[in-house]
Amino acid sequence: MLFHSQGFILVFLPLVLAAYYAAAPRPLLREWVMLLASLVFYSWWDPRFLPVLLAQSTATWAAVALHRRSGRPGWLWAGVAVNLASLAFFKYTVFIAGSIAQLAGLPPPAVSIVLPIGISFYTFQLACYLVDVARGDAHAYPWRRVTLFVSLFPHLIAGPIVRHHQIMPQLDADPLRPGLAERFAKGFAFFVVGCAKKVFLADPMARFADPIFAGAAGAAPSLADAWHGALAFTFQLFLDFSAYSEMAIGLGLMLGVRFPDNFDMPYRASDLSSFWRRWHITLSQLIRDYLYIPLGGSRHGWPTYVKATLVSMGLCGLWHGAGWTFVAWGLMHGVGLVVCRAWQRTGPPLPVPAGWALTALFVVAGWVLFRAPDFTTAGHMLMGMAGLGAGLAPTISIRPVLAAAFAASVLVPSTQALVEGGWLRPVAYQAVGLGLLLVACVLAVGQGQPTAFIYFQF
Repeated sequence: MLFHSQGFILVFLPLVLAAYYAAAPRPLLREWVMLLASLVFYSWWDPRFLPVLLAQSTATWAAVALHRRSGRPGWLWAGVAVNLASLAFFKYTVFIAGSIAQLAGLPPPAVSIVLPIGISFYTFQLACYLVDVARGDAHAYPWRRVTLFVSLFPHLIAGPIVRHHQIMPQLDADPLRPGLAERFAKGFAFFVVGCAKKVFLADPMARFADPIFAGAAGAAPSLADAWHGALAFTFQLFLDFSAYSEMAIGLGLMLGVRFPDNFDMPYRASDLSSFWRRWHITLSQLIRDYLYIPLGGSRHGWPTYVKATLVSMGLCGLWHGAGWTFVAWGLMHGVGLVVCRAWQRTGPPLPVPAGWALTALFVVAGWVLFRAPDFTTAGHMLMGMAGLGAGLAPTISIRPVLAAAFAASVLVPSTQALVEGGWLRPVAYQAVGLGLLLVACVLAVGQGQPTAFIYFQF
């Protein structure tokens, strides 16, 4: 069930909101209502995925309970191992087996494993909760609260990645507390803006980028086509993923819960460090706190910093996908961060326009590697972008909507600024405008099968 589908907007969401606010005066009942709604939402994709989610949630809850009874931290680390083993089995078994077969000169093994949707996100959240308990930074919660924390349907599939201390106190707050109308209105605005970005900008970008990348599997495209495809995917990725995050934030606010922001106009960044502080913020913070800093971070000398950065970004790439192109993309950004830091320490300051242009060029080239199914396709795309492909002229028409996608990705205020920074106000014409925009989204989606969000595959 997709956030922008007619079934979700017209049926599921109204029913869930009605049931949730009917149960609002009774805290235990409203938690069970939301847990049931979240499990139904998750099962809608494929009921086979639900046992995996429940098993990992239960194993996490049991590990904490056994730790509290015995005082042995080994239970917590066993829980972390169970969660990571589940992720490794479903996401990386085929990749590992194929890599071993390739090294041995054997044909790829005939292994096929269905990847449970959202497993990368909820596995990290459960593992980090266990690490926090081991550090003494987290409480033990009942089974229903652990499961609700990780399965809460607005963020379940593709984030934002939330931590227990960000959500658990908000679950205790009365949804009917003062400010309900403001929270609901802002949540509605977040949801509608995100929905419009997905339907009217991100999905058209995919329709432009996909044929170019598909053609690049056989030969390098022309200069114009290569840049058209690379830029279309660059805008698609941001608009699609930020749209999901904003719709999730909006749904959370409608339920009285504020999820953390996940994007801060990353394509405005003038250096790579700034880009990663603005892109997929919740993942960047998680990698920083649970991987980069434990590996030594930047406070123990340059060699430690380089090691921590390369390992963290390499694993970040592997988290995104089971393929060597993802690992290479992560390491590419790791090297870029090291070079960026070295330049900031020793080189002359770059003018902001030059820093922005270099950062944008690096990021776009990286997205080619991220999007391409293999190194051959990525190489052809980069050759085409360098003018080494099949000529310079476009073989497809350049779409004007690319300019609109650029404006939405770089020029206009962020959705957070629009909704919470004073741009949107409680006046009738803005409310009517948002309502009509949502109607337009629903009608547009009804013309065909809704397109899944791009980060569902990760």
